[in-house]
Parts: sequence; structure tokens; C-alpha cells
Amino acid sequence: MTDDHQDAGAQEQENQQQDQPNDEEEEEGMQEPGEMMLKHPLKEPWIQYGVISLGLWLVFSPVSLGYESMFMTWSDVITGLVLIGLSGVTLLRDNPWASYANGFVGFWLLMAPLVFHAPTAAAYLNDTLVGILVITFSIIIMMRMEMDGATVPSGWSYNPSTAAQRAPLIALGLFGFFASRYMAAYQLGYIDFVWDPFFGTGTVQILDSRVSEAFPVSDAGLGAVAYAIEGLMGFMGDKSRWRTMPWMVAFFGIVVIPLGFVQVLLVISQPLLVGTWCTLCLLSAFGMLWMISLTVDEVVAMVQLLKHRVNEGVGLWHAFWMGGHLSEEDAGLNGETRSDRDRPAGMFWGISIPWYLLGAMALGFWLMLSPTVFGTQGPLASSSHLVGALVVSFTVIATGEPARAVRFLNLPLGAWAIAAPWVFGAPTLVTVNGALVGLVLILLSIPRGTIRDEYGEWWPRYIV
Repeated sequence: MTDDHQDAGAQEQENQQQDQPNDEEEEEGMQEPGEMMLKHPLKEPWIQYGVISLGLWLVFSPVSLGYESMFMTWSDVITGLVLIGLSGVTLLRDNPWASYANGFVGFWLLMAPLVFHAPTAAAYLNDTLVGILVITFSIIIMMRMEMDGATVPSGWSYNPSTAAQRAPLIALGLFGFFASRYMAAYQLGYIDFVWDPFFGTGTVQILDSRVSEAFPVSDAGLGAVAYAIEGLMGFMGDKSRWRTMPWMVAFFGIVVIPLGFVQVLLVISQPLLVGTWCTLCLLSAFGMLWMISLTVDEVVAMVQLLKHRVNEGVGLWHAFWMGGHLSEEDAGLNGETRSDRDRPAGMFWGISIPWYLLGAMALGFWLMLSPTVFGTQGPLASSSHLVGALVVSFTVIATGEPARAVRFLNLPLGAWAIAAPWVFGAPTLVTVNGALVGLVLILLSIPRGTIRDEYGEWWPRYIV
């Protein structure tokens, strides 16, 4: 009997030890997402060897590629040595901050050819490519670690951070990057002409305009850098990044929404300031509008997470950088959420295009074309170009369900479309056209339409 009791006790003790996590696992479970991410570079040492290789490549690039610029030569040599040094500190000193610091070095590599006006295409393309690879190694790969916990925000019907949700953003970012880099090659003197299928020399006129020359560096090159950062940020983080990386979602939202809209306004102003359009600029701006529409939902989820953490008594600054956990019980809509699988349909969750938004978008395009159709010139033509472009912009953004209220900005634009022919003086046909377009635009901007998904506290409080 004694032996049986001893065997049973030993077996029970062994089972208890197996059920209890070891100290390392328990420590990781208690850590916040930001703390785990900060220490992650120490668990992926192989990445540092990749960055060191890129540093060596930079050091020897100027002599083999013929930079023809002392500033670019010294920039690449010093930058390469910095990359090697920071990666060495990460490996030898177990300092994760050094690894993330290399990400800023990668950003400098994207900017250096613009700052120093790289005289050769080889120097520009080499720094751009190496800069993207450095950011990818030192930040993107580091922040792809999977986090435990819920993936669907509380009260939501889907996860706004899945790979499928981010795929269109990455694709649009890549298109904008290649288009902007093509135009930057003209501004930096690598090519003699930029092809434009619809406006002839319109793109060349804009790139050579006083507006572009007012920038201290190539404005198309700055656009390429912005699109590259947006595309890379699309890869950053796992499918829970709305709660594990609030700071990243916030920065991504700032780059895409306010800064992206500023870029759209610059494109809209081209016929007013230069007198012509640019096909690649228009396509990039239209893509940026869809990026704004696709980004709003993730930003809303991040804001709700921060509010939840503050209500728990956590400081806003701490929550912004560290993120937070969310239990499965508090996530989603009690089993009524959409599948988390990365499938094509998931790319457009959070987006809906009711017929009245399509109609408003069509009216915006018509206003942009009306000066050509009716032969109007002067202030009225400029007004039609500007109002039409703004209508298209606000309507595309409003296709994002969390941003549906943006459609109300079309109401004053519709009123102005009615009044403009009277203010500037126009023929009867143009006046009737403005009255009809403005009235229909106002009517189309009032209904909200069906909202397909749930957005926690955001719906229905702010979706009106």
C-alpha cells in the first residue's frame, strides 16, 4: 500500500509540473506585446548578419558603380559602417534598440539620393534598394512575430488587420512607388521624357513647373519614399497589430490619411497652378484615396483599444507603445464574426459602395470634364475642376463604412456647383447643368445606406 501511495504521489507531482509553465513561458505570458517585440531581435540573430552584408555592400558600392558624387560616396561608406556597427552591438551587447535603429538608417538611404541629388541612376537605385532591404531586415521581419490573444476587436464582425485586408494597401503602395520613381528619374536627369497617354506633355510640364521646383528636393522622389514606407508598413506586424502595435497603426494612419490627402490636394491643384493634368499623378492620387478608405477601419480599432486600456487605468502613453491583450470572451460578436482566413473576399471587408455613392462619384467626374465639354474657361472652369475632384475624393473615402459620414462634405460642394455659374457668369446651358448636378449631388449625399459590418462603439454612434 505504501509503495502504491508513493507511486501515485509521484505521478501526481509529475503531472502538476507538466501543467505548470516554465519560468520563461510564464514570463512571456505576463509581458505586454510591446515588451515582447522589443526583445525579439535578440531571438533572431541571423537577421543581423544580413544587415552586416548590406553594410559591406554599401561600403564598396561607390567604387564599383561610379557614383560621380563625393557626397553620395561618403554617405554610403559611412552609412554602411553604421549598419555594421549597430548590428554588431545587437549581437555582442544584446541591445535590441540598436537593431531597430538600423531602420532609421534604412530611411536615410531612401532619402540620401534626393538630398544629394545623385548624379547617376545607379547610385539612386542602389541606395533605394538597399534602404528597403535594411528596413525589411531590421524592422519588418522583426515585427512579424505572432502574438497570442484575440484577433477580432470587441464588438466587431471582422478583423481589420488580416493579410487579406492589407493586400490592397500593399499593391496600391507598390504602384505609387513605381510611378513616382519613374517621374523622379526625369526630375533627377536620368531620362529625357516621361510618357503620358492622355495629356501629351502634361506630365513633363508639371514636373518642370515652378510648383515642383519650389521643393528643395525632387517632389516625385519624396512621393516614392512615402509610397515605399506605406508599402513596407503594410507588411509590418501580425494579424493582431491593431492591439499589439497601436503606435505603428497610428503612424501608418497618419502617413496614409492626412498626408495622403495632402498629396491628393496637390494633384487636384495641378490644372489650377500649372494648367494641365498628369496621368500617373491622377492614377496615384486615385489609388491613395482608396488607401485612405481601406485604412480607416484599422485606425478606428486601434483607437478603441487605447480607450479600453485607459479605462482599465493604464496610461495613454504606455498603452500607445505597449499595446494590450484582449481575451477571447471580449472579442468579436460571440461567434458571429467573419472568418479570419486570408481569402480574396476579406480584402474588402469594411468597404461598401452603394449606388448613390457611385452616382456622386460619376457627378464628380462629370464636373471635372464639363469645362472641356461646354468650352468654359477662367474661374468657372477652375471651380469645376476643383469641385469635381473634391467630390470624387470625399465619395471614395466615404466608401469606407467607418468613414461614411465624410459624404456630408459633398453637401456644400453641391450648393457651390449650383451657385458658381451665377457668381462667375455663364451661358444658360452651363447654368442649367450646374443646377442639376448640384441638386442631384446634394440628394445623393444624404442617405447613409446599408452598413454590412459591426464596428463596436463606432457603430452606430459615428456612422451616420
